[in-house]
Amino acid sequence: MYKTIDGGVCAAAGYKAWGINCGLNSDRAKNDLGLLVSDVDANTAAVYTQNKVKGAPVTVTKRHLEATGGISRAVIMNSKNANTCNADGEEKAERMCALAAERLGVDDKKVLVASTGVIGQILPIEPIENAVDELVDGLSYEGNVSAATAIMTTDTCKKEYAVEFELNGRRCVLGGMAKGSGMIHPNMATTLNFITTDTAISAEMLQKALSEIVKITYNCLSIDGDTSTNDMVILQANALAGNDEIVSDGEAFGVFKEALYIVMSELTKMLAKDGEGATKLIECTVSEAPDTETAITVAKSVIGSPLLKCAVFGEDANWGRVLCAIGYAKAEFDIAKVDVDLVSRAGSVAVCRNGAGVDFSEEKAKEVLSEDEIGINVSLNCGNASAKAWGCDLTYDYVRINGDYRS
Repeated sequence: MYKTIDGGVCAAAGYKAWGINCGLNSDRAKNDLGLLVSDVDANTAAVYTQNKVKGAPVTVTKRHLEATGGISRAVIMNSKNANTCNADGEEKAERMCALAAERLGVDDKKVLVASTGVIGQILPIEPIENAVDELVDGLSYEGNVSAATAIMTTDTCKKEYAVEFELNGRRCVLGGMAKGSGMIHPNMATTLNFITTDTAISAEMLQKALSEIVKITYNCLSIDGDTSTNDMVILQANALAGNDEIVSDGEAFGVFKEALYIVMSELTKMLAKDGEGATKLIECTVSEAPDTETAITVAKSVIGSPLLKCAVFGEDANWGRVLCAIGYAKAEFDIAKVDVDLVSRAGSVAVCRNGAGVDFSEEKAKEVLSEDEIGINVSLNCGNASAKAWGCDLTYDYVRINGDYRS
């Protein structure tokens, strides 16, 4: 029912994008300024960081969506500088929107803005002013890759995913791009994420879908326990697929939500696997929980444990660290019923049953943990609910990257 396709944010009908180097990044081979544009007005939903310190782009984007009643046409974005904790931050963010709006011929309130990079450094606006003409002139229905690379900071690869599906006999598409490698912890939003669809869906139902799916995707991601100041997810729907507009719960809304889940969960896994200095993706699956909230809480506690992250990096089956992380999770369950297995492409090893260790082969466990994608399966054995969370190992390179991040 859902087919994976290429194109990222340009996969859906009516979206153009482009990215260039405007000079914010001294490495001219790396893009640092991007633009995403819908051919027509798009219903838009968003979620933002819960950090009390919020980047100026977060404030301005939220203000613009409130002013338009959830309608947007474009998003201008930059890397290298977060435009956060600056006295002139909002002025610069508004200026970025105005520059794009003037060149595109749209209301500046319909242009949103996102920035990522170093916090507390003044954003030079001149390079952006000088580059807007080139940025708009380059807009293309195949420009997704250049835009996806424009938002990368310490990311080692671009992150894109898109699917097609059917509603009322019409082909619909939903695709997205994300950035993020460090300063990532589940407390929505998580990193910068831009998702586009040509599905016809009301602004209210679009926000409902995003708010529900973000809880079980991006909010179940942790790299290092730090919630960024600039995080946001923007979801645009321009209705060009021509399906009957989704205005309430029902089968069509369920189909749309599943498409959104597929794209957001795949991007979440890409973000986790590309954590700063990471060598392994960790996926914790909690099953047989009393309710979904308990399952989420336990899964997030496991993937957030620095000690467990280190053990996975060292390929050490120190399963007691899993139990420790489960034990301090703020949820109610009987620890004496908990089972734990370590799994990967190399097989699986049972390490805990009924809250106590069981005999296992250290050699087999080492083999399982030697893979680059590691699963930690936890059964609470007290219900029918389940959830997943994603993270990565903690390596020497994480310290090296963050020890000289500004330079």
